[in-house]
Amino acid sequence: MTDTNESKLAEALAAIRDASDAAALDMQRVAALGKQGWVSQLLKTLGGMTPEQRQSEGPRIQSIRAQVSDAIAARKAEIDAAALESQLASETLDLTLPAPEAPRGSVHPVSQVMDELAEIFADMGFSVATGPEIEDDWHNFTALNMAETHPARAMHDTFYFPDCDADGNRMLLRTHTSPVQIRSMMAQGAPIRIIAPGRVYRSDSDATHTPMFHQIEGLVVDEGIHLGHLKWTLETFLKAFFERDDIVLRLRPSYFPFTEPSVEVDVGWKDVKDRRVLGGDGDAPGHGWMELLGSGVVNRRVIEFAGLDPDKWQGFAFGVGVDRLAMLKYGMDDLRAFFDGDPRWLAHYGFSPFDQPTLSGGVGARA
Repeated sequence: MTDTNESKLAEALAAIRDASDAAALDMQRVAALGKQGWVSQLLKTLGGMTPEQRQSEGPRIQSIRAQVSDAIAARKAEIDAAALESQLASETLDLTLPAPEAPRGSVHPVSQVMDELAEIFADMGFSVATGPEIEDDWHNFTALNMAETHPARAMHDTFYFPDCDADGNRMLLRTHTSPVQIRSMMAQGAPIRIIAPGRVYRSDSDATHTPMFHQIEGLVVDEGIHLGHLKWTLETFLKAFFERDDIVLRLRPSYFPFTEPSVEVDVGWKDVKDRRVLGGDGDAPGHGWMELLGSGVVNRRVIEFAGLDPDKWQGFAFGVGVDRLAMLKYGMDDLRAFFDGDPRWLAHYGFSPFDQPTLSGGVGARA
């Protein structure tokens, strides 16, 4: 190694040791090991040497490169450690301050009630069935024993599509989840025990009606089914849902094309501090009856449309608005607010995602 190279090495090592920060150290790296650095230039001279010269000078030049590289790495570690120590000394964290509030989501009341209903009916052996929201006229009306002149088929009540499907069936947005019952019976046969929750559509809008709302329907088909089974099922369901043992039902004769006999179900209420609370005898002073849902024994023709023998299989069905149940249970007074998308309303009425309905702990939300 020549005296010149030794002198450059000594100067470079001294400059690296004296580098005050990362920028100054990087300048020394470029000056020595960059493409035009003096160490890189020394390495390029090896190509013009004889084999004997390379054998003697190669290890010396590589030793210079290694010393410079090691010195740079050591100085960089010292600079980084000093910077970290300075940062730790200047930064403080006050552990007595409250943590910032994390954004929280909430469960929509409709979703909460859907979960509550599924939990209750699952305990009674019902499974959940779903179907298309865009239905054909046959499944939505004809298979449910609705005559061509039935008012529900009118244009002002139902959202029809302008075109038919490939088979010529008139298409529409389903007006109830009853088509799911037809599809389930045709696909599974009998016996069957299902609930069919979902969105439905009707041309109506006021404080208690919206063009889109949620409905849940139940269907049981088996041998020997009668109206007593329906009454027991509804009483058990409503007592569990409202978490009251004093729920009293009144069945009134009615008419639905798809059930015979058909009954409207009223639930008793009483005045408590100028507020109607479900429970008690609806005929007592200060009490009354509130219409809640429709139900009945499945019409023989509907059993036939589903491809089953009505002499062997009987059933009952019921339907209720999920949004209406949410309004009654959680004290909401305007159905339209359910679909306005106002985050302030949801922040007030929404439920914790951790409040999962269980029969052992009570299906009702405690949030």
